[in-house]
Amino acid sequence: MKLCRFKLTANCHTVHIGLTLDDTTVLDLSAAGVSRLAALLESERLIPVLRALSALPLPRRPLSEVTLLAPVEQQEVWAAGVTYLRSKKARMDESEFSASAYDRVYEAERPEIFFKSLPEKVVATGGDVGIRKDAKWNVPEPELALVCNSRGQVVGYTIGNDMSSRDIEGENLLYLPQAKTYLKSCAAGPFIKVGVDEATARTWTISVEILRDGQTVFSGETSVGQIKRTFDSLAEFLFRSQSFPHGAVLLTGTGVVPPDNFTLAAGDRVRIRISGIGTLENPVAVV
Repeated sequence: MKLCRFKLTANCHTVHIGLTLDDTTVLDLSAAGVSRLAALLESERLIPVLRALSALPLPRRPLSEVTLLAPVEQQEVWAAGVTYLRSKKARMDESEFSASAYDRVYEAERPEIFFKSLPEKVVATGGDVGIRKDAKWNVPEPELALVCNSRGQVVGYTIGNDMSSRDIEGENLLYLPQAKTYLKSCAAGPFIKVGVDEATARTWTISVEILRDGQTVFSGETSVGQIKRTFDSLAEFLFRSQSFPHGAVLLTGTGVVPPDNFTLAAGDRVRIRISGIGTLENPVAVV
């Protein structure tokens, strides 16, 4: 089962909550009084509730005729780093100055966790993701994102793009917030997959394709199963000494890194697919 937020037209101000029935149709749960995703994600009987809603004679909308929104309402978005061996190597390669820190955090009990985005700044599929105008080496980072409720339980999964300025981060480890957290640096969506355990999610593949003038200039693939840390452990560290009354979204790191001679350009398109969820696609703009 996959949940989403959508509008009936691009200019409409009313947000609807949907349950996708297949790859072409979404059931409009708003017609049953469901006005927020949070109300569903906080339920301890989420799947039975969704099954009951799916049996109702609710409006069915073609996905091709709605505007999908980011599946984030009031949740802060955070991110975990260096969770893949490939990511550790890339981070060490980009900065001799900080290499030992990345090596140590990969092996440490405590993960690297950092703030990524306020909910209102998260970009939906189809919206522009940004590359900093003061950076020269910009890349997307395709990631599985954990959707957690206010109790710190992983209740679903979505796709995240943790846009990064590698030259800024590589210059000094303390520049990480500037390299990671800026306007249009985070995209998520288009759906939240629910009713799936970690073992199943670890069988999914994550792929990324970057298109320039209609041609593929980079593509790569990894497996969710390559994430070193368990999902519950990542969520537990995020919620330590923290309070998220609306829940939180946690990006889990990337295992696909373009070569060191590659950087994004304005007008590129970043297409990220996770086999169990769908496709997140965004054009690139300078911010």
